[in-house]
Parts: sequence; structure tokens; C-alpha cells
Amino acid sequence: MADTATAPLLANHRAKLAKAPSIDDTIETYMGTTGAGQLLKAVLLAFAWAFDAQQVFISVFTDAEPLWHCTGGDASCSSAAASPCALPAGAWAWDRPAVTSVVSEWSLKCAGPALVSLPASSFFAGCLAGGFLLTTLADSLLGRRKMLLTSIVTMSVAGVLTAFSPNVWAYAALRFVSGFGRSMVGTCTMVLSTELVGKKWRDTVCVAGFFCFTLGFLSLPALAYTFRDASWRNMYLWTSIPSLCYSILIYLLVQESPRWLLVRGRKQDAIETLQQIASLNGNSITSSFSMLHACTMQADAAGTSGGSDSNSVFATLRSMWERPWALRRLAAIMTASFGVGTVYYGMPLNVGNLGSNLYLSVMYNALAELPSSILSWLLMGRINRRSSVIGLTAVAGLCSLACVVIPQGAARMAAELVSFSATCTAFNVIMMYSIELFPTSVRNSAVGLVRQALVLGGVAAPVLVALGRHKSFLSFGVFGLLIGCFGMFAACLPETRGKAMSDTMDEEEQKEAAVANCTVDDMDSTCGDLV
Repeated sequence: MADTATAPLLANHRAKLAKAPSIDDTIETYMGTTGAGQLLKAVLLAFAWAFDAQQVFISVFTDAEPLWHCTGGDASCSSAAASPCALPAGAWAWDRPAVTSVVSEWSLKCAGPALVSLPASSFFAGCLAGGFLLTTLADSLLGRRKMLLTSIVTMSVAGVLTAFSPNVWAYAALRFVSGFGRSMVGTCTMVLSTELVGKKWRDTVCVAGFFCFTLGFLSLPALAYTFRDASWRNMYLWTSIPSLCYSILIYLLVQESPRWLLVRGRKQDAIETLQQIASLNGNSITSSFSMLHACTMQADAAGTSGGSDSNSVFATLRSMWERPWALRRLAAIMTASFGVGTVYYGMPLNVGNLGSNLYLSVMYNALAELPSSILSWLLMGRINRRSSVIGLTAVAGLCSLACVVIPQGAARMAAELVSFSATCTAFNVIMMYSIELFPTSVRNSAVGLVRQALVLGGVAAPVLVALGRHKSFLSFGVFGLLIGCFGMFAACLPETRGKAMSDTMDEEEQKEAAVANCTVDDMDSTCGDLV
């Protein structure tokens, strides 16, 4: 028997769910079936991931440690020497011009791993700082579209200026600025693209972003090979200038999220946006906007219940902090994300320690993301998010640990590729998972924090990679332990596959309370949908 004391509360909750119009359903009603035009626009928006990938992994080539050779001018020089640091200046030389890498141009090879990894670590530190400082702006003041534009322009301008760095200190500082701007590109792109299309196409649009990220990653070895004997500065110019041009297209063609506009109470802007989307889909809105008005009133009431400072920049963070269920979800998925991020950003940087061709190794890693994107799409539609994350992180961890004991060669490269591919898939699933775990009012902030946990792993990765050049356990071993152990925290999260996304914290909290009140004897259809 169900607890009779809780029956009125549950019945009242179900009545609210029946009466209150869902923003999700309302938006789909007005904009109609997602057409080819709107899908193309969402894919154009997803292409921001390509420029994001280029800035994330560009240091694999620009900061690479070049090969060197003995010049024959000193008998003490031997090709078997581990490092030329103890050799006289004229006894050795770089295989390629010194300008091909910052390590050779600024003589960083003998400066120690801390200075060599400083630019890459600075970039991820900038991502971390930007994520924590900017993440709430997309939910509060700026919105998804303006925040995305600001991030892309900042990242691109910093990239152009990086090409003119006079020394490693200026270079590291500009990489920090680039990372600071880049911090919100992926988050805003994913959230905005999924909020601009219907529920049926969210998984597809999300995976399209992952494919674009792979394309950006895959373009780097081709670009680096083209400029293999030229200055590393060309890499930054040829990746940053197209990104600036792309931001102009986004400004002209992409609308703000109507879901965000409604939650913020901007009904007229939401109506105009929905009319543009409906027109693009070949539909015309002839009915009144009474349902939209009801949704706006509901969002306003939820915002008012959050207190007088509900419109402040950090109100979204405060609303999650004050709710145990939200804090529990955030802590669990951020912990799993940290382990995934360490391997995701560390493995491509670590390919130089595999003892194989740098260009081919990076290309293989980039190609490993293609099946990962396909696998992500299949998993999202057929297998629970929670089980996917746990299984994928376990596989990635075991394969990374195997790289410690496998000698250099094809077998070690294969284990690294399997580990990286599983990590990429886990990364993709976690991104979609985080979107579904949190309501619209805090979604961008929550997803931003999850991405910052990924980036925090990226901050530590360059140092581990530098240490791993002398002892592989400090890179591959630590990678495997982190992702394998931290991925288990996903077991603390609720399952979201097939569930409707909430719009406000109150709505999600009501669902949480209803699930808690559902007993074995009370598993009716409403309860089943909630669980």
C-alpha cells in the first residue's frame, strides 16, 4: 500500500504537471517540425567545435620537442645521448629550422618540464578561470548567443596576437587569454544548438558538434605538415583568422534560444525568434500565443521564488548550491569529468612519448574520434547514460594502464587509441548527460562547470606528459587510474535517457520529490515517467 500521508502531495504534484504547459512542448508547437533549414543552421552553429578543437590541441605541434642530431664537430656527441643539454653548443643541431617549434626557437629543451609545459598549462588554466567566471553569464545577462560570440572573438583575437609573441612568457600569457575566451565556446554551442531544434533532433545535433570537433582536430596534422619547415606562428594565424570570419556568420544567421528567452521573461523576443524559426521550417504561426504567455508566467513565478536577487549573475550557482539534489548531481558528474578530462586532453599531448611519427600519431588520435562520435550517437539512443559512462571509463583506464607495460610499437599505439576512443565517447556522453541532468534556468552554468572539471584535468595533463617522457607510469599509469576510479562516481547519478527536460529548478525539484514518493505499490504511468 502507498503511504496515505503522502498521497495528497503526490496527487497535487501530478495535477500541477497536468495543468502547467511545458516550455519544451510549447516551443515545438509553435515552431513546428524541425526542417532542413533549421538543421543546417544548427550544424553551422555546431561547427564552432572545430575551431575549439584547433585551439585545444594546437600546442601538440607548436610546442613539440623537435628531433636533433650530432653535427660531427665534437667526438663527445652521440646519437644515443638522451639529451643534448650537456653537449657543447656547436656539437649538435635541430633536424629542422629552429622556428618550427617554440621549444627550439626559445631554447626550452634544457629549461625543465615546468617551463616547457607552461604555455599548455596556461591555456587550460585560462579555460578553467573563464569557465568559473563566465559560465553564469550565458544563463543570466548575456544569453547563449552573445556569450558564444564574445568567446569566439576573444579566443580568435588572442590566437592572432599569439603569432607575434616575442618570448615564452608573452606566449604563455596570450595562451591564458585564449583559453579564457575559449572556455565557453563548446558549452554555449552545445546548449544553444540543442535548444534551437526539436526534441527528436537533439541527440543528432549534439553528435554533429562532436563530428565538427573531430574535423578541427583532424585539420591540425594536415596544417602542421604543410608548415613543417616554416614558423610555428603560421599555425596560429591559419586557425584564428578563419575563426574570426566564422563569428561574423554566427552574428548574422543564428538566433538566441527561445527557451532561454522565455525563462528570462522576454516574451516578445521569444515570439519573434519562434516566428523566424517557424518561417525557416516552412511553417507560419497563425494561432495566438496564449500557451507562450502561460509559460512566461510560470517562469516568472519560479524566478520570483528564488528571491530578490534571482536575476543576479551568480543566482544560478546559488540556486544549485542551496539544493542538495543539484549539488549531489554536480559533484558526481564533475568528479567523473575530471578523470575523463585528464585523459582526453592528456593523450593527444602524450603521443610524442609513444616513440612513433608525431603527425601520424595525432592523425590516428583524431580519427579515433570519428567512431567515438558514431558510438556516442548509438549509445545515447539505446543504452542508459549512467551505464555508458561507467563502462567507457573502465575500458579507457585499463587500456591506458596497459600502455605502461607494453613496449613501444604497434601494440602500444593500438592500446592508446582504444583508450582515447573510449575516453572520447565518455566525453560525448557526459556532455549530453549534463544537459539532461539540469533545468533550463541553470543548464548553461551546470554544463559550464562540468566542462571546467574536464579542463581542470587538462591543466594537470601537460605536467604529467612532461614527467612521463622519463617514466611512462607518470603519464599513462596516472591517466588510467584517474579515469577508471573517478568514472565510478557516475553511479551516484539518476538516469535521464528518454526523460523530459525541466525548465526551472522548482519543476526539477518537484520531479525529485515525486520520485521519492513513488513506491512499489504506486508505480502508475505518471510515476513510471518520472522514474
